[in-house]
Amino acid sequence: MKFSKLTLAVATVLGASVTTSAFAIDLYVDTKTKQIYAEPGPHRKLMGSFEQVGETPAKAAAPAAAAAELTAIKEDLALKDNAIKALEEHAAEASGPQSVHVKLNDGIHFATKDGNFTAGINGRLQIDSQVNPNEGLANNYASNGTGAPVTLNDGVALRRARLGIEGTFFKDTDYKFEYDFTRGGGATASGVTDAFVRYNFSKPFSVKFGAFKEPFSLEEATSNRYLTFIERNMAVNTFVDNMNTYKMGIGANYAAEQWQIGTSLQTEGVGSYNNAYGTNTTQSATNTQGGVNRNGGGGDTSWEANVRVTGMPWMESKTKFWHVGASGSYININNNYKGDGTYNNGGVIFANGMGTNVDRTSMLNTGNLTMGNKGKAKFYEAQHLTRFGAETAVVYGPFSAQGEYIQTDVSGSGYNGETLSGFYGYASYFLTGESRAYKSKTGAWDRLKPNRNFDMKGGWGAWELAAGYDSMDLNDGVIQGGRLSTAKFGINWYPNSHVRVMANYLHALDINTGTAANVQGAANSGLRVFNNADFDVIETRIQLDW
Repeated sequence: MKFSKLTLAVATVLGASVTTSAFAIDLYVDTKTKQIYAEPGPHRKLMGSFEQVGETPAKAAAPAAAAAELTAIKEDLALKDNAIKALEEHAAEASGPQSVHVKLNDGIHFATKDGNFTAGINGRLQIDSQVNPNEGLANNYASNGTGAPVTLNDGVALRRARLGIEGTFFKDTDYKFEYDFTRGGGATASGVTDAFVRYNFSKPFSVKFGAFKEPFSLEEATSNRYLTFIERNMAVNTFVDNMNTYKMGIGANYAAEQWQIGTSLQTEGVGSYNNAYGTNTTQSATNTQGGVNRNGGGGDTSWEANVRVTGMPWMESKTKFWHVGASGSYININNNYKGDGTYNNGGVIFANGMGTNVDRTSMLNTGNLTMGNKGKAKFYEAQHLTRFGAETAVVYGPFSAQGEYIQTDVSGSGYNGETLSGFYGYASYFLTGESRAYKSKTGAWDRLKPNRNFDMKGGWGAWELAAGYDSMDLNDGVIQGGRLSTAKFGINWYPNSHVRVMANYLHALDINTGTAANVQGAANSGLRVFNNADFDVIETRIQLDW
């Protein structure tokens, strides 16, 4: 048995104070209080049997040296006991839910030490410019009916300025809220993008409620922070993004290591954004611009059901793989009429430019696909849309290629299965050896991290070259919104993982708007002015995100 200094000191005192009349006694020590007892009891351990060896006065004092040593030992034990209690209190405080630590290595993140609560501040700033060296409309000035030139404008603009917060509650529930100060023309609600709460039943399966992106298209699923070109390609912009992709509803996602499926049931989003179903104003015959979200008008809102499935049939590594995917949607269009049967609000519009980012003039435009008076001639009502999408991408080291096809079928009064469609394809190559980053959980591209950040000691950051083809066809049957195709080239510089500098060159290969008209057959002179025009556009972007 191992004795403490206190035990030995007690034994010494007892040995010095016993009488000459020998007798034996068992002594016990309390393991918690360190007190000595002559009888057994809870928490007491036997120290041994001690025998009286001499005749000494019963109340004889212990030797002075032994008494002093015993006092010092007691004081030392008291100090150590206080130190232990202090350490226990600090440990409890550090592990408690009220204790928070901050991480700044990849943005600004806060988390409690127990991991139950987290919060991160996110944001992005995109500053764009556009120059049009070839205006391309010299032979078309007269065709707009006024003789005045119709051109694209040079300029600089704040493309996006977003600030948001995202995090978790009790580990299984996460949330995101984001606001874009450039959206909606100043209307407060219009700036809301993501605003949802999600519960993760398991690592692969989750359900979310609120405002979030439709699960449709590879390029739409990819954040605009990680796109190869400054603007999304025309088919994605026209059929998905321009219809306010941040819609309200419920969504579910299941993601395994090499595949994922996302689905949603959603209705119109918060506020307005670009040309979309839900117009508040009756459209003119030319209908060159159209309206935006119906929010605030009378009647029911439009709703839709979406699904997107993606997978990697071949994956050798994170830098060598093949991605495939498919998307589908059924959209029920809201249409509202006045008491006399004339159109009031609702409908749907498809419109887009050639991928310009500062001057976003629509060169293609179907006009509102709901038009006219019920019960009268030339009445058209878009009741349902059916969207289909196919996507593929391959990454092989620094090389990557990507393409998508999207079509939208229109059904309703006055329509006979009209189909609108578009597709794109492009390839990119990293001169500095990086590979595109991919996130299998979302089936989309992720943040790129240069092999070496830019610095004044020889670090170049990451450099990427890209070239592609983009085509859009909004002509079919009674719908005559025009056709357009472009060639595009890009160069991207990533000084680090959170800063990006982009430059794009776009050339119009074919602009065919000579038959542009609304569904009632009235010519759209605002679009016909672009017919056979020859455009060249140079775009730039400086981006910071965290």
